[in-house]
This record gives sequence, structure tokens and C-alpha cells, in this order.
Amino acid sequence: MLSDIKIAQGAKMEPITKIASKLDITEDEIELYGKYKGKLSFELIERVKDNEDGKLILVTAINPTPAGEGKTTTTVGLGQAFHKLGKKSLIALREPSLGPTFGLKGGAAGGGYSQVVPMEDINLHFTGDMHAITSANNLLCAMADNHIHQGNALGLDPKSIKIKRVLDINDRNLRNVVIGLGERTDGQVREDHFMITVACEIMAILCLASDLSDLKERLSKIIVGYSYTGEIITAGQLKAEGAMTALLKDAIKPNLVQTLENSPCIIHGGPFANIAHGCNSLIATKLSLKLCDYVITEAGFGADLGAEKFLDIKCRFGNLKPSLVVLVATIRALKYNGGVKKENLSEENCDALNKGIVNLGKHIENIKKFGLPVVVALNHFFTDTDNEVKLVKEYCEKLGVKCEISKCFAEGGEGTMDLANTVLETLETEKADFKHIYGTDLSIKEKIEKIVKEIYGGDGVIYEPKADKEIKFLTENGFANMPVCMAKTQYSLSDNPALLGRPEGFTVTVRDLYVNAGAGFITVLTGKIMTMPGLPKIPAAEKVDVTDGGVIDGLF
Repeated sequence: MLSDIKIAQGAKMEPITKIASKLDITEDEIELYGKYKGKLSFELIERVKDNEDGKLILVTAINPTPAGEGKTTTTVGLGQAFHKLGKKSLIALREPSLGPTFGLKGGAAGGGYSQVVPMEDINLHFTGDMHAITSANNLLCAMADNHIHQGNALGLDPKSIKIKRVLDINDRNLRNVVIGLGERTDGQVREDHFMITVACEIMAILCLASDLSDLKERLSKIIVGYSYTGEIITAGQLKAEGAMTALLKDAIKPNLVQTLENSPCIIHGGPFANIAHGCNSLIATKLSLKLCDYVITEAGFGADLGAEKFLDIKCRFGNLKPSLVVLVATIRALKYNGGVKKENLSEENCDALNKGIVNLGKHIENIKKFGLPVVVALNHFFTDTDNEVKLVKEYCEKLGVKCEISKCFAEGGEGTMDLANTVLETLETEKADFKHIYGTDLSIKEKIEKIVKEIYGGDGVIYEPKADKEIKFLTENGFANMPVCMAKTQYSLSDNPALLGRPEGFTVTVRDLYVNAGAGFITVLTGKIMTMPGLPKIPAAEKVDVTDGGVIDGLF
């Protein structure tokens, strides 16, 4: 069997200008980055702003497992199937981070015969968006430290600094560092911290900004830290937003690429869903809706994280009205949730499947709470047995939900046709009545507890003293009306990654909170979630190489 990268390298790509023409985009409205990728211009966004919106389809999944669920692969396959059916459609994805690409996961551009290409470019430097975000973030950090070194006119307390330096590589040794060592001219000594780029506020801001002006305004609101007297000090007070916007002026433009079957795909932004809000940019999604009749997008990790944030944060800010949710599951992952070890997942085990399928059931219930129709996509593996498939389909039928097998990995768009037809049929027969899980008028604690009880299925929340103190501060300073962004393990509905299936009787521990004033939401840190991941024992980077002829191998 060919590897993903070998399949991608054998693809017959069309010039990106030809892909653009399928969406009625002219050559003057796309800025070329080589022959097969380009950025979509502000002129295009302005031209189509009065077009009628297409239907928005969200692809999400059950809680992820080491067995893999194939959410991006399903999204790509579904887009290819729509294209085969002659539907004017496109897919809207996040940009991969170098952290997972070189870490545990490997590439993130789909898989098998449902990929976006050029795969190597997309997984590596692409059009430079990640580097621009990293640079803008670290510029602000440098200006804050320089302000202190140059006399500190604002009285910025070095121990209060909230912004962290970032890097788009998993590097646990940079989680906690000391800077300013050496000579007196080398700056003030203080403890500092690194985050992965995709978890930083500037990534969130880029993905939630409506245009360049809004981007600059949001950047100016970033809270850098506090003065010795407790006053908030922002990036605007450091006069940093102009230079930061200059670094991001091209990164804010969505990127156009194509699938293996030459259907269009917009990729833009990449916030993690277990730390940040987990979906592509608002600009990309809203532009996509103006360009076609059907937009298929995805939200990261399980529906308890990515989908909840997509629906409660992104849709709230962008006034988006989703029409349907596709929920991806695999028999292997459901058996894992039922207690089967990874090495035994290929064996038929209906008892374990029955035990683990409750994870799927909880996610179906949650999506219905948002007032949205749901279709289950059973991502097919060759080890799935007829008995196991029948069990899952009957379970979904009892919950009033249609379930279709997707063979997107092995067969591309053709293998996703049944799913595509069921999605189209459901769009016609079931109307969405979209609503958020919580209102922003609730207190910070009420919003957190609403998510924990309604979405996770927990009994309540335990707040550590540091979290209580921060909630009091945020409330007193006028931030309580913001949505909350839960930073939680992706592996469980709870904050304990070991609690698989559908745990009950648990509480979630909130250890800290911080406000992303520019992005417009409060991040809530639960359990032991890390904002700078580490590399696994055998990182994917060990398998990546380049031939003498310059061809990349081992990326995925």
C-alpha cells in the first residue's frame, strides 16, 4: 500500500488558477505562491460580500484515540464526493502545525485518497502564516521586555507579564525558562514561558478577525500584563499593534489549494482545539459561504471540544448558522473506548463495542442540544466486521440518526458518495434550529458549569484558589460577558484522559483562567492540560528525510 505522501506526490494537480475558476474567482483575485497554491485577495472578499450564503456543514468526531478517527480525511472525502455530484462546494480546513507534524501525529492534510495537496507544502511552511503569527507574537514580547529595560514608563510589573513567547515546534524544555541572564544590558532577569504557536492569542485573533482593521483593533487589546498599581497594560499602550499588523497583513488572507480530485479547498488558521478554539478562520469560512452552495468545514478533536467551541464561540462572533453536523466515528475507536487495547483492535469484539459506543451516543445528544441535524460517518477500516457495522447502525437508528459507511481513505470521493447523498437528503428533510448552549449574560462560573454538565456530562466543577481569584478579577474588570474557551484533554469527556467511554459522577477541576481580550474569550485551564506539548519517545520527525533529488519522504 502506498503511503499518504507517495499518493500525494503522484497526484495530477491542476494550476491553482483553474481551481479558482471553479469558484468564479478571477486570476486578478488570487495571489500566487507558486503554481499550486495562492492567497485570496481582499478585492475578492469585497466583490462577493453581498452574495447569498451557502449551507454550512460541520464535520466533528467522537473523542480521539490512538487508533485514529480520520476527521480531516472524511472532510476531504465528503468534499470530493460533493464535487463528483456536481455540487458547487468547497472544504474549509485549518492549517497543520509543525508541532504535531514532527511530533506524535505526523501530517495533517487528510489521508489515503482523500488529501489536500501539495501535501508537503501544506504540512511544512505553506504560505508562511505560522511564521508570521510566531513573529508578531514574539515581537510583542520583545517590545514588552524592551519597555521595561528602557525605563519602564508604564510601570509594567515584570512578574505580572501575561504574554508568552511562542514556537511552532513541540519543545517541553521551553515551558519554563529564565531570560535576561548575563550582563546588565541583556535585560531584566525574569521567569518566562513558551507556548506552541497555535495556542497563542494572536492565532485566535487572526482566526476571529473580520478584516485588517478589526485585526489591528483586536491586537491593540491584548493584555501584556499589569502595572505595579494593578492597572491593565495592553499592546496598544506599547504601540505594538501597527508593526504586528504589518507582519500579519498577508497571513490574514485565506489560502486556496485543491484535493487529490481537483476540488477546491480553503485552508486558513490553525488554533488547537484542546487549548484554543479549534477551527479555521472566520474570514475563510464566511468567504467560502459566499463562493458556493455548500461549505464543509471541520472542528478539531472531539465534539466536546472543537464543535462546542465552533458553535459557541466562532458561530457567535461570526453570526454563522450551521445547517448540519457530520459526526465521525470508527469501530476501532469505539472498541478502544470499550476497553480494548490498541494492539487488539483488529479483532471482532461486539461486547467491547457495545460498551464503548456510549461515547458516540453522548456526542449525538450534544449536537442535538444545539438544535442541529446530525449524520454519523462510520469511517471504514478493512478489519471492521459485518456484525460490528450492523451494531453501530442499529444503535444510531435507535437514536433517530442516520449512519453511513465512509470509505474515503481507500476510495476517495467515490467511497464517500453514500455519505454525501445522505447528508444532502438530510439537509432537505431536517431543518436546523441552531442555538448556543449558554448565553454570554451568565457569570463566568455559570458558563463553565453549563458546559461541564451539559456537554461533558459531569456533576460539577472544583475551582482551585488561583482560579477563584482570577474569576473575581475578570468579573470586576468587565470581562465576565465573554464566551469561555475550555482547555481540556481531548481523550475524554472529562478532564481525566483515563476516563473513556461516557464517564459519569465526575467533577472537572479548573486550575486557572486568563482573558484573551483581543480574541474576545476567556480561556479556562482544566486538569493537566499543557500549552506547550512535548515530543513523544519516537517523534515523527525521525522518519522525515529528503532524497538527493530534493523529494521529501516520510512526512506521513
